[in-house]
Amino acid sequence: MSEVLWRPPADVRQRSRIGAYLGWLDRSRGLRFADYPQLWQWSVTDLAGFWDSIWDYFEVVGHRPADAALTDRSMPGARWFPGARLNYAEHVLRAPGLTGDQPVVIAHSQTRAPVTLTVEQLREQVRRVRAGLRRLGVGRGDRVTAYAPNIPETYVLMLAATSLGAVFSSCAPEFGTRSVTDRWQQIEPAVLVAVDGYRYGGKAVDRRDEAAAIAAALPSARHRVLVPYLAPDDRAPEWATTSWAELAAPTEETLAFEAVPFDHPLYVLYSSGTTGLPKPIVHGHGGILLEHLKMLALHHDLGPGDRFFWFTTTGWMMWNYLASGPAVGAAIVLFDGNPAVDAPPGAPARPDLGTLWRLAAQTGTTYFGTSAPFLLACRKDGLVPRDIADLSALRGVGSTGAPLPAEGFTWVYRAVGTDLQLTSLSGGTDVCTGFVGGVPLLPVRAGEITCRCLGARVEARASTGRPVIGELGELVITEPMPSMPVGFWNDPGGSRYRQAYFERYPGVWCHGDWITISEHGSCAITGRSDATLNRGGVRLGTAEFYSVVETLPEVADSLVIHLDDPAGGAGELLLFVVLRGGVELDDALRARIARQLRTALSPRHVPDAIQQVAVVPRTLSGKKLEVPVKKILTGVPADQAAASGALADPTSLEQFVRFASSRVFG
Repeated sequence: MSEVLWRPPADVRQRSRIGAYLGWLDRSRGLRFADYPQLWQWSVTDLAGFWDSIWDYFEVVGHRPADAALTDRSMPGARWFPGARLNYAEHVLRAPGLTGDQPVVIAHSQTRAPVTLTVEQLREQVRRVRAGLRRLGVGRGDRVTAYAPNIPETYVLMLAATSLGAVFSSCAPEFGTRSVTDRWQQIEPAVLVAVDGYRYGGKAVDRRDEAAAIAAALPSARHRVLVPYLAPDDRAPEWATTSWAELAAPTEETLAFEAVPFDHPLYVLYSSGTTGLPKPIVHGHGGILLEHLKMLALHHDLGPGDRFFWFTTTGWMMWNYLASGPAVGAAIVLFDGNPAVDAPPGAPARPDLGTLWRLAAQTGTTYFGTSAPFLLACRKDGLVPRDIADLSALRGVGSTGAPLPAEGFTWVYRAVGTDLQLTSLSGGTDVCTGFVGGVPLLPVRAGEITCRCLGARVEARASTGRPVIGELGELVITEPMPSMPVGFWNDPGGSRYRQAYFERYPGVWCHGDWITISEHGSCAITGRSDATLNRGGVRLGTAEFYSVVETLPEVADSLVIHLDDPAGGAGELLLFVVLRGGVELDDALRARIARQLRTALSPRHVPDAIQQVAVVPRTLSGKKLEVPVKKILTGVPADQAAASGALADPTSLEQFVRFASSRVFG
């Protein structure tokens, strides 16, 4: 077992929200659980009882009660809370435990001065924008889209649209035109809201041309709204039919909430879409609400008095996750800009990985969420956040986006703080949550995801299909969760949805990751199962490689690919590295990389070849493109291996095309 880095206090049940929930279960349901494993087992066995308890404990407002919590637990097709009527936005704006004059949105930006909204101010802005959307004819089922960053206007728009029963979808403005239109042409929005640009670090990024091209490609978007974010004094462009100020104009119309069915579409998120069009994943009002109430309060221990931050853009599901913070009484902290650059509006920019940590101190953040690569970059840079910022308010740190290795855990407790709960969270856009993560009742161990989350029956399956403990297996979910997609947009028979998750094991969600579940219930995710490295019959996870290779000071990024041998041999293991400025790959560095992998992992992990590349191909959400690169290296044309609109850098695959044809870079 790994080193224990944090233990729950002796009075954790008296101090935590999950402790209060356990007390409520005892008093109201007569249910007593000695420990977290018992509670988890009940939550994934009595699904109706557990999710009904979440509804009641958090006092969900049902405009019409449900006939039952769950009437069909088959996957796909589970029927949650049939007959119920509710609205997600109503629960966010309820902000339990907060008074009207308390801050609920604290927004910092490298484009403009900070903005703070109280509960009453947020409600007022939503009321106005909701009325503005109604003036445009927006109603239940219409799609409202935002080409906008992580700023209050985007948040207000989402709540206003969903209060009407309209369906929201956002793309971050760093997305190119093709990436956006590939997504939104599928859902045919009635309204397009777009910014004119933004600042990233010290650089102004003009997006007027992209916004115009997106508007031209969406004939369904009869109403096009400009948010003058970068240049507020400039004249409105021709593509815009109205302004944000007009949309949010004063009105006498009251704030109301359309009561919709539990599975009514709330928003559409998108898969990475490395091949073909991105999958338009539809999430429902009720499923997202219950899942986020459970996760934010019971697993992250958030509530009134907390300030919840997660570094994200509007193109990543963590924005939607963050957006639910006020539903449990937590204020949310937004940041728009470059996290590795200190660039206050109007001041010169300078590289600084301490930017977000100083933001946490400035805003009194109590929960700091980020990505594993960001934490590892801070560690590699020798940063000690507690020495440069007052982090005394911080109670929790969250990490997601990639597996966090043991050294990342150790760094957090050494450099950030000892008295906080570090949660390594893993889930996905598909469920808009984490299904393995942390919980205040259990200790934190170096390199381990603490537990399987409540209501998520996660298992590891061997190649034979049997569940395994203590062995690497395919990550599956064997019981439904309310936040599983309502379906895919424009997939009336559900065939695309079934093919995406249920084709390999009928009736079982197959997520596409390798996972090991330990005897004491912790988890380790070691990479995508479709990017498996199979050396001599031993499966190796890519995350293990990256955690070793990317700790070397010369290595900025890396990608590992295994090419199978059709004749049944060991195949070929190829490692591609991006080196820091001024560093060249020579035989001495190759030998040191090989030695590091052999020592830290095993001789099986030593690559057959190591090549230097300019950039590692990534999706717009930052995922490494292991599978498309593998396809290219086996002869698949690049345009068939990956859709260029899904790539952060569309030229990044060219070097692998050259390598595949000549095995020589140049």
